[in-house]
Amino acid sequence: MKKKVVVALGHRALGTTLPEQMVAVKKTAVSIADLIEEGYQVIITHSNAPQLGMIHTAMNEFGKLHEEYTAAPMSVCSAMSQGYIGYDLQNAIREELLNRGIFRTVSTLITQVTVDPYDEAFYTPTKVLGRIMNAEDAAAERKKGNYVVEVPGQGFRRVVASPNPVDIVEIDAIRALVDAGQVVIACGGGGIPVLQQNNHLKGASAVIEKDLAAGKLAEQIDADELIILTSVDKVRINLDTEAEEKLGEITVEQAKQYMEEGHFGIYNMLPKFQASVAFIEKREGRSALITSLESLKESLKGRNGTIIR
Repeated sequence: MKKKVVVALGHRALGTTLPEQMVAVKKTAVSIADLIEEGYQVIITHSNAPQLGMIHTAMNEFGKLHEEYTAAPMSVCSAMSQGYIGYDLQNAIREELLNRGIFRTVSTLITQVTVDPYDEAFYTPTKVLGRIMNAEDAAAERKKGNYVVEVPGQGFRRVVASPNPVDIVEIDAIRALVDAGQVVIACGGGGIPVLQQNNHLKGASAVIEKDLAAGKLAEQIDADELIILTSVDKVRINLDTEAEEKLGEITVEQAKQYMEEGHFGIYNMLPKFQASVAFIEKREGRSALITSLESLKESLKGRNGTIIR
């Protein structure tokens, strides 16, 4: 094996609807198979925002229409999204590998990630998702203790916290599968956020930033490289100004400086840089690559992408 790499797939690698996802994962599988064919040991994680919103909306609307059923908690919806995204991904990757004569088991692991109950994020929730509600439904949600915001021209929507990942519950299982030479899909959507209560794990009404979870996963399996796939081939600073610049290879110190200068949006590039820097600083010799799925092959040769060392 050349390197052990964690690949974090963004929204474009999965699509939004069921038909879009079926098409998108086939293209994604080609890039993943290219990595494996080159000798990389690959562990995959992925986003889930559109899928989670769809599941949460569907389950809650169903519960409203049928009194004998209840609405599904956010943690359960997160588990569902991991299952069905993983199902499509693992089948597409398996098929692509077999077409190339590569026999490798691909496994999806439903993954829980512990969070700190005192994380500041629980006091200032920021992630908007789920169904659009009227004022009456919004009031009912607030009575349950949930946060709701008004979306101008649409209605009301739930807002949940985005706490930092603390620990991956199933990390030993992930390591065992990786050591067995399997292609592993884990920590989908940032993992299912859970609160440790003695031996009980309680699902939290939250969504973990998937890039931060990808960095935690890469750290805990002692990966050599973190690859974050997004919508651009290279990260830009001074965006939409005459001084706009694409970043090629940069140091950790430069990455920290750009973050401090506020070049990256809180919900866009900033978590990618935070995850990359934290991962690299844990051990010498590590690197991180931020690029698009389409530019991955060229980026691995040093011809594209933003590389942090």
